[in-house]
Amino acid sequence: MVFLEQFLTIARNTFLECVRQPITLIVVGAATLLVFLSNQFAAFTMSDDQRMYVDIGLSTIFMAGALLAAFLATSVIDEEITNRTVLTVVSKPVARATFIVGKYAGVVVALLASIALPAMAFFLVEVHGVIQTAATPVGWPCVLFGVAAAVLTIATATWCNYFYGRNFGAVTVLLGGPLLLVAYGFSLLFDPQWNVIEIATEFRLELWAAVLLMAMALSVLAAVAIAVSTRLGRVLTLSATLATLLIGLLSDWIIGRRLHAIEQAIAVREAAGTTATGADLFELSAMKTAYAIVPNFQVFWVVDAVNQAQQIPLEYFGRVMAYGALMVCAALALAIALFQRREVG
Repeated sequence: MVFLEQFLTIARNTFLECVRQPITLIVVGAATLLVFLSNQFAAFTMSDDQRMYVDIGLSTIFMAGALLAAFLATSVIDEEITNRTVLTVVSKPVARATFIVGKYAGVVVALLASIALPAMAFFLVEVHGVIQTAATPVGWPCVLFGVAAAVLTIATATWCNYFYGRNFGAVTVLLGGPLLLVAYGFSLLFDPQWNVIEIATEFRLELWAAVLLMAMALSVLAAVAIAVSTRLGRVLTLSATLATLLIGLLSDWIIGRRLHAIEQAIAVREAAGTTATGADLFELSAMKTAYAIVPNFQVFWVVDAVNQAQQIPLEYFGRVMAYGALMVCAALALAIALFQRREVG
């Protein structure tokens, strides 16, 4: 019971600290604006503009989430150690493991709440569709509901900031996602001519699956950033986190391709009646270890399958989510081990 109270307190304070940071509003606002502008950018392809919009929109959300994961996860540990405010926590009967897990939970909830705003904007614009020609009708239901949600979000945030002293950025980030979700739900009920249609006509379940997998990938990246920040400063943590993201996106090409080549070479030698050399076996073990340790972010990216109108099997979705959960647990275990002997005084 004591652990739960301590965990919730640390997670709540971390969550509020993250959503109040100016960088959160800047990244979320820029990502949301780019998602809306992607409707225009995607209209210059020579084939399927809607598929291009899906690719651009989801890529924008993912990169914004990756930047937020790196910045937020880095700041919550580094600032606590730099300002020595962590001493007020660990000097009390609060385990360092509880501190790390609570910090991670607060960062992840703030991260998911933040990317919900551009994600809902993406779904709303996706229902509207790309304006490919001047003759393409404007989806006024999507436009009006979306504008109403945006105006209500900004007006409420301004009201709360002026009269109640609430943080403008925090209110905007936390309120924008739910209001755009409501706007998205209403936009599913009407076509561009305001005729009532069935929700299933515009609702795309595979897009939601793609966004959920992307959210899990960002959760893994946040766990990696938490682990690195227990030992390194802010700049080095940001560099290491983004490097992990880049290597993870190229994991199949950098590590997987070499691993497959080694396995084929060993198989050919065994078929010829010769044994593999010690160097081959060592490299094989090293590649397998690296492939298992480095998070493979490519498995979370299913946009190509979505654009090819392929259903994402429930089995694949479950296996990838389980893989992400295991990576999070491994990164947090490493973070706890590194933080146990970290000098914070």
